[in-house]
Amino acid sequence: MTTPTTTSDLNPTAADSGRSATATFAQKERDAAPVDSARVSTVARAALAALHEVIREHQLTYAEYDALKAWLIRVGDDGEWPLFLDVFVEHVVEEVVHADRRGAVGTIEGPYYVPGSPEFAGEATLPMRDGEPGTPLTFQGTVTDLDGTPVDGAVVDLWQADADGYYSRFAPGIPEWNLRGTIRTGADGRYTFHTIAPAPYQIPTDGATGALITAAGWHAWRPAHLHLKVTASGTLPVTTQLYFDGGEHIADDVAQAVKPELILRPTPAASGNGVEVTYDFRLDPA
Repeated sequence: MTTPTTTSDLNPTAADSGRSATATFAQKERDAAPVDSARVSTVARAALAALHEVIREHQLTYAEYDALKAWLIRVGDDGEWPLFLDVFVEHVVEEVVHADRRGAVGTIEGPYYVPGSPEFAGEATLPMRDGEPGTPLTFQGTVTDLDGTPVDGAVVDLWQADADGYYSRFAPGIPEWNLRGTIRTGADGRYTFHTIAPAPYQIPTDGATGALITAAGWHAWRPAHLHLKVTASGTLPVTTQLYFDGGEHIADDVAQAVKPELILRPTPAASGNGVEVTYDFRLDPA
């Protein structure tokens, strides 16, 4: 892999990235089912009560309260609510929602998913630039049900950062579908992606989320990972991320999204070019 760079090095600003993530989420939210008002009341009251307890426990001052208000306003101005919530909150939502799953292990989606990537059958090389930097990676496996029967027509949607830690659609100068693609499996349930190994990256640090991280003395790094959504008729969809054994920030991911079941252990590719890894998805029935 190449040495990872920070977000500011290539100038995809937090505000630009935030606007893109917010626009993507807005479309997703428009397509969502309405939320039950009783649940809104219950959850909102509990969240406010928890916040009130934090204020009492830590004896919040008015100066700190005003700093909080200013920061919340800035999160909105920077379009960073999707980024902030996906980094610091989503991993707990995912844990609760999928607690009873028996098959493939999920984790956070994050703010950089875009539906409609180019679709292929069985095996594909992800769209990428000529001379795309990075270690060649063959990522393959089989989609099955819980009994191990291959799933025909499963959709395996993969998206990832490049070797500098940037996502197409969320950083300038990268082709629209770079390192994004979808494979539809055949009767054998097999999929094979030819891509490059992603790099660890910092979440955008020049906006409101970065200001909080800096003020708290935290780091902003995520380990290298592949994002996947796997769906098939009659099964529950799974959204996950897969990490690389021995990679930086596996143990201290800022998004707290790493799980032991999601760590890949690549081996030298049989072709002699790069590395390869096999990862199978067992889908729960709907």
